Amino acid sequence: MGATDLDLRKVRYFVAVAEHRSFVRAAEALHIAQPVLSRQIRSLEHDLRATLFDRDTKGTRLTAAGEALLEEALSLLAAADAARRRVRDAAAGSRRFTVGFTPGVSIAPAVREFSARHADVSVEVLRMDFVHRADSVRDGQVDVGYLRLPVRTHGLSIEPLFSEPRVVELPTGHRLAQRTTVRIAELRAERMLLDDVAQPRDGSPASPEEHTERPVLAARSIEELLEHVAAGRGVVVVPLSTALYFARPDIAHVVIEDLGPSHVCLAWRSSRRDALIREYVDIARRTASARLLGGNGAVSDHSSFDTIHGRD
Repeated sequence: MGATDLDLRKVRYFVAVAEHRSFVRAAEALHIAQPVLSRQIRSLEHDLRATLFDRDTKGTRLTAAGEALLEEALSLLAAADAARRRVRDAAAGSRRFTVGFTPGVSIAPAVREFSARHADVSVEVLRMDFVHRADSVRDGQVDVGYLRLPVRTHGLSIEPLFSEPRVVELPTGHRLAQRTTVRIAELRAERMLLDDVAQPRDGSPASPEEHTERPVLAARSIEELLEHVAAGRGVVVVPLSTALYFARPDIAHVVIEDLGPSHVCLAWRSSRRDALIREYVDIARRTASARLLGGNGAVSDHSSFDTIHGRD
């Protein structure tokens, strides 16, 4: 059964039960009777031919099938909300275009040119969560988003823009802080605060579609990770532009000479065929090329990007 066959109301009910871990509390939150909620969940399980919850004296828990559905359901509901918003905007005679950005990646030239071309379009920018950044694109919060690989790219179309060196962020008193470059082997003993899929240039990189960077400590932003670095709780590997963007006097960054570059791409939902998206992609590609020609530490490395993604 495809996602388009799912009853969104049932999916919303399912998410409520999954989040509350209780049919009683979910029914109260939804302002419906519990028997009605139970019938809707049984109907959804029948539609999917899968049991979504285990219910016993210890409470209500998601099954493996339920966990799988929850991962997709949140994006599905957000995408439906985004579609409704676009339809309402079109019916009202207004248009909105949202660009998602990652701190350290310059989007101003492309946004400025796109806005100048479309005075009738309200162009907005949104800072994306650094852990779940691809979800903002996948669920329709943004029309296009600037992403750093590795991220899970299923359901997304991507356009490579540029690549840049990666550096390790260290407290200024660290034994390696005065170096100009380091090698991966010299960092083996360090506590890495970001579960990166960093690989040497001569290694086999992990698939960007299957991995994402995840903080080892509880951190919701790169700023919080850098506070841990400054406090001596570990080190973190980031792209050069990120280090420059968040530069601070108590942290030093050192280039990792045998680590592959950070790839930056523009992403949008594969199902979207909007002319505005294609136009923005063209502008972003051109402004990124101008950035490379200007020379600010970025390096053009699309060949390795294409290799990772299996392109010819």
